[in-house]
Amino acid sequence: MSNVITKPTLVVNCGSSSIKYALISEDNQHRITGMAENLGLDNARIVHKCLDGKKTEVDIPGANHKSALVKIMSLLGNQSPIAVGHRVVHGGREFSSAVEITPHVLSEIKRLKELAPLHNPANAIGIEAVQSIYPDLPQVGVFDTAFHQTMPPKAYRYAIPKEMYEKDFIRRYGFHGTSHAYLSHRASQITEQQGPHGWLIAHLGNGSSTTAVYEGKSLDTSMGLTPLEGLMMGTRCGDVDPSLHIHLKRTMGLSLEQIDEILNKKSGLLGVSGVSNDMRTVESIANDNSHPDQKNAELAVEMFCYRAGKYLASLSCALPHLTGIVFSGGIGENSATIRARIIEVMRHFSLDLDEQKNDSLYGGEEGSFHTADSKYELWVIPTDEEYQIAKETRAVLGL
Repeated sequence: MSNVITKPTLVVNCGSSSIKYALISEDNQHRITGMAENLGLDNARIVHKCLDGKKTEVDIPGANHKSALVKIMSLLGNQSPIAVGHRVVHGGREFSSAVEITPHVLSEIKRLKELAPLHNPANAIGIEAVQSIYPDLPQVGVFDTAFHQTMPPKAYRYAIPKEMYEKDFIRRYGFHGTSHAYLSHRASQITEQQGPHGWLIAHLGNGSSTTAVYEGKSLDTSMGLTPLEGLMMGTRCGDVDPSLHIHLKRTMGLSLEQIDEILNKKSGLLGVSGVSNDMRTVESIANDNSHPDQKNAELAVEMFCYRAGKYLASLSCALPHLTGIVFSGGIGENSATIRARIIEVMRHFSLDLDEQKNDSLYGGEEGSFHTADSKYELWVIPTDEEYQIAKETRAVLGL
């Protein structure tokens, strides 16, 4: 194998205090990956994984996004990217596909911080950092929301005064778009069924969402204006009564900021179980009859599975034809019991599960787990958002 990746694309995913990155070859056969974390703090560091899989840890105390990217570029050595693709969480109504970064695009990403205050500012910082280091390197923004711009108005509009949509663009946008795009495309590649293909995609992890995809287009999804809507997640509550905010303010005297903190960071699996936002931990405690939080953990798992199954069932209404269900994300890829319990919730769908196949799928393995007689297919497909971002980046630039 050559020591130099052919025509590599650098994928950058900036968080408020982190940078996840991947340098991916044109044929997707080779990649260098890493994570810069704790940026701005004394314990900031980069964990870098080379082509041969060897890991290197580099301390970068006090580093900001720009200085961290400078160090990341040096760690890449002679692997020079031909373009950079940035994961951007919110693209609003304007961006229905990936686009090359221009001053206008960058200004829109910054403006849309109102819709994604925790993510878009960090995404913009990453773009500006690369610009300052390599001003001639082409950059592309790949938006989490773009894939869902194919939803019809009946799916994306809220039943609120129309002026709020027309003037302030208050609507459902959906997220995890790069994951749902990759998974639905991959599912249509590996199924033996002839098209058209209709998939229910379950991206289940600390952040979870489901999407109905027909012939490569999103027709409806679980997340809305923000990533809080929809499924129960690691720390997010998912769907609640819209009047919960005013009820908590009136009865407990909580501010909107405090309520937002509770619903986004202290709810979900963590809130119900009282012990963890990690499904592995919650499942383990749920199966431990001697643990004091066993009943709470058991309920958290039951609620997670019930709500996921209920959402998948409801999203089937968006599809002209259903081919099958795809599970992905940290939970969807690794927990056979969660997959089985979600399918049990959908008991009226004639989903016949092969228990042996289901139990064998974990740790990033791709495969089907439906029986030969099942009316609909069941798949586990590990998601690859980095590859999807690289693919869309090259397509935009014609590389």
